Amino acid sequence: MYMAEFKLRFGDVKWYVRRIIEASSMEEAEEKAKRYAELMNRGEVEWKLSYLIEAERPLLIGEEELKKLS
Repeated sequence: MYMAEFKLRFGDVKWYVRRIIEASSMEEAEEKAKRYAELMNRGEVEWKLSYLIEAERPLLIGEEELKKLS
């Protein structure tokens, strides 16, 4: 499992969103993320892949994560 962060732009406004990517390798995840951005670019909001990381428990804050930070 991988997590991709995308930079979105609408005129002068920009923000970031994250999506979970199901893939068996980093290369496959990057291909899927880039394709996703291309498909999402059909509207007025411009999508661009910012970065991609491997994630065991993406976007989850639980006891395990809190213990790691302590």
